[in-house]
Amino acid sequence: MGAMSVRIQSSEQPAEAPHRAGFACFVGRPNAGKSTLTNALVGQKVAITADQPQTTRHTVRGIVHRPDAQLILVDTPGLHKPRTLLGERLNDIVRTTWAEVDVIGFCLPANEKLGPGDRFIAKELASIKKTPKIAIVTKTDLVDSKTLAEQLIAIDQLGKELGFEWAEIVPVSAVADKQVDLLADLIAPLLPEGPALYPEGDLTDEPEQVMIAELIREAALEGVRDELPHSIAVVVEEMLPREDRPADRPLLDIHAFVYIERPSQKGIIIGPKGKRLKEVGIKSRKQIEALLGTPVFLDLHVKVAKDWQRDPRQLRKLGF
Repeated sequence: MGAMSVRIQSSEQPAEAPHRAGFACFVGRPNAGKSTLTNALVGQKVAITADQPQTTRHTVRGIVHRPDAQLILVDTPGLHKPRTLLGERLNDIVRTTWAEVDVIGFCLPANEKLGPGDRFIAKELASIKKTPKIAIVTKTDLVDSKTLAEQLIAIDQLGKELGFEWAEIVPVSAVADKQVDLLADLIAPLLPEGPALYPEGDLTDEPEQVMIAELIREAALEGVRDELPHSIAVVVEEMLPREDRPADRPLLDIHAFVYIERPSQKGIIIGPKGKRLKEVGIKSRKQIEALLGTPVFLDLHVKVAKDWQRDPRQLRKLGF
């Protein structure tokens, strides 16, 4: 196996070290387990997770507070070969983010062999010289130890082929909560020394409206991904506390629009007799209430914004 080191948890506590704080981002092919890993590290649902690629569009930051370090996770959209203006814009965001973080974690699922998509990303990573790169083998709960060992060797080779050394190669399972803490232990020493950058208790600096829009979008995509994979955008128009409510029984009114590209998609989102839209409302309302810790009245409307993915003006309006 050569000089490759794969880390497995150990319980030794190092001597008093200086506090560190910095930024890391997870990269990887769509559906490589980036958002799930972010949520496992932060311990709360911050990035949206879905089984359809390309759902994370905003830089959702999860913040991991530890006694010795503060790790701020920047969740960039997946890097891919762009087909539309939106695609190009997303790729630009990705590259600038990579150049600005302190650590890059490359997520590679244990249950899928390395493919052209992984090589495409690894090549891009090789060009960013200074930033330490950790290979994170995700979804280890789905494979046996032989498959995992083969994947670890293949990843080690990939770095060698492209002329760079992984700072660490770590197998994790966010779902089974295996080695997630170890991953944080390995990232922490790679961060610059310094005080915490965010107050204790903050889990994300993402404006609440954007997180709420993401929760609605995730609920709206549930079950219609094949028909409308990317053509849904959600904008929260306003959030207002309901007047005349007693202090112990507040209610927050949230008005949001679900934008689609074509009139024909309206029926898919709304469903027969409005049933789907109602389910989307109920599901996302529960999650929004959990996020904000307050009862919510959610008012959802579906609007058509023709071909918004290709129109710079609409992209701006929808927050891209």
